[in-house]
Amino acid sequence: MTTSNEIGWNFDNSYSQLPNTFFKSQKPTPVRSPKLIILNQSLATSLGLEVQALQRENGIAVFAGNQIPEGASPLAQAYAGHQFGHFTMLGDGRAVLLGEQITPQGERFDIQLKGPGRTPYSRGGDGRAALGPMLREYIISEAMHALGIPTTRSLAVVSTGEIVNRETNLPGAILTRVASSHLRVGTFQYAAKWGTLEELQILADYTIKRHYPEVEGDENRYLSLLQAVIKRQAELIAKWQLVGFIHGVMNTDNMTISGETIDYGPCAFMDTYDPATVFSSIDKEGRYAYGNQPYIAVWNLARLAEPLLPLIHENQEQAVEMAQDALSNFEQLYKSNWLAGMRSKLGLFNEEDEDGALVDDLLSMMQKYHADYTNTFRALSFEKLEDTSLFGNSEFTEWHERWKARLGRQEETQASSQELMRNSNPAVIPRNHRVEEALEAAVDGDFSVMERLLDVLSKPFEHSLDQEEYCKLPEPSNQPYRTFCGT
Repeated sequence: MTTSNEIGWNFDNSYSQLPNTFFKSQKPTPVRSPKLIILNQSLATSLGLEVQALQRENGIAVFAGNQIPEGASPLAQAYAGHQFGHFTMLGDGRAVLLGEQITPQGERFDIQLKGPGRTPYSRGGDGRAALGPMLREYIISEAMHALGIPTTRSLAVVSTGEIVNRETNLPGAILTRVASSHLRVGTFQYAAKWGTLEELQILADYTIKRHYPEVEGDENRYLSLLQAVIKRQAELIAKWQLVGFIHGVMNTDNMTISGETIDYGPCAFMDTYDPATVFSSIDKEGRYAYGNQPYIAVWNLARLAEPLLPLIHENQEQAVEMAQDALSNFEQLYKSNWLAGMRSKLGLFNEEDEDGALVDDLLSMMQKYHADYTNTFRALSFEKLEDTSLFGNSEFTEWHERWKARLGRQEETQASSQELMRNSNPAVIPRNHRVEEALEAAVDGDFSVMERLLDVLSKPFEHSLDQEEYCKLPEPSNQPYRTFCGT
C-alpha cells in the first residue's frame, strides 16, 4: 500500500494555529467510487509529489477526500464578503483545506479540496461540485498560469461516482486546488465583523509573515500591508485586461490577499472587443463587465482598508486619511502596468507621451468595427493586417502609419519589436466555444478534446501551425454566450 511519505506529502498547518474564529475543523465526506480524471503532473512534481504514486489507489483517495494524508489538518475557512455589493457571512461552503504543502524548495502552498461535502458554512448547500465546472476551473486556471498571470492552480480532478442535483442531475467531481493561500479580502471583513481587535491583528501579522515579510519591520506595517496588496492587485488586474479575461464575479471574497486570481466560476475570455462585455448569467447590470474590473478592484480594496483602519492608526480620522492616500495610488499603479503591457503588445520598448492615445485609438476602432481582441494583436504581430476586420478602412490606415512612425523612433530593430509582440500577444486563449466543446465531451466520457485543448493552451506564445485551428472564432449565433457559477 502506498503511504503518504511515498507520495511526498509534507504538510504544515500554520492557518490552523490562528484563533478558532477563523475556521472550523472539518473532514471531507467520503465518496462512493472515485476515479482520477486528470492529474497535473508538472505541478505535482514541483510540489514534491510522486506522480506515479498519486495515480494509485491511495493517491486518488486523498483527492477524493476518502483518506486524510499524514500531517494534514483539514478545516473549512471562515470569511465574509460583499456579493454584488451586498455584505454577507460566507465561509468554505464546499471546500476543505487539507493543509499547507511545503515543497522541496521550502515554498508553502495551500492544498484545498473543492466539492468534498458539507461544512459548517454550507448554508443549506450539499457541499458538492459537478464535473463540468471543476474541469472548467482546471482548464482556465492552467491557461492563466501559462499566460503568466498569477493564479491558483489545479492539481487534479476526480469524479466521485455520485450524482449532484442542480437544475438537472450531473456527475459529481472534486477539484484539488493549489494556492499561495486562501486569505481573502473577505477574511479581513469577517475578522472585523465577528472577531476581536486582537484576532484581527493576529490575522494581519500572519498575512504579513506569509505573504509580505519585507514589510514586517516597517514603522507602520499594517499600512504597508495595505499598500502591498494594492500594488499586487493593480498588477494583476492589468494582466487580466491585457488578455481580455473577465472574472465574472469579483466579490470581495474572490479577491486574494496574495494577488492570485481565484474562483473560476462564470469567467470567460472576450472575443470581440467591447468594454461592456459581460458573460455571467447572474450579472444582470454588468457590475463586473470587462471595462469595470479596475474600478471594482479599487472598490474591493477599500473594503480591505476598512478592517485595517484601527491597526493603521489609533486616531480614526488619521487612519482614514492614510488609507485613502494608499487607495488613491491604485489608478496610477494600474494604468502604468496596463500601459507598459500595451507598449509590449505593440512592440514598443521606450516611452512617449502619446503612447496612451495610440493605444486608445486602436481600441476605439476595434470596438467600432467589432474586431476580435486577441486576433487583432496577433495579426499586428505578424503584419497580417488582412486578418482583421479593421483592414481596408481609412481610420486604420492612418493609425497604422502613426504606429509605424512610432516604431521607427526607437533604437530597436523591427525584428526585435516583432519578437516582443509575439512574446506579449498570445496566439491562443481559452476560447469560450472551445472550452464548452471540451466540457461537453468530458461530461460524456470523452476527455481527449480537453487534453488537446490543454496542450495547446500550455504554449500560448508558441504561434505554431498546430494552434491555427484554436485561433478561429465561433460560428455566429443569435444567442449571446452566457456563463454560470457552477455551484
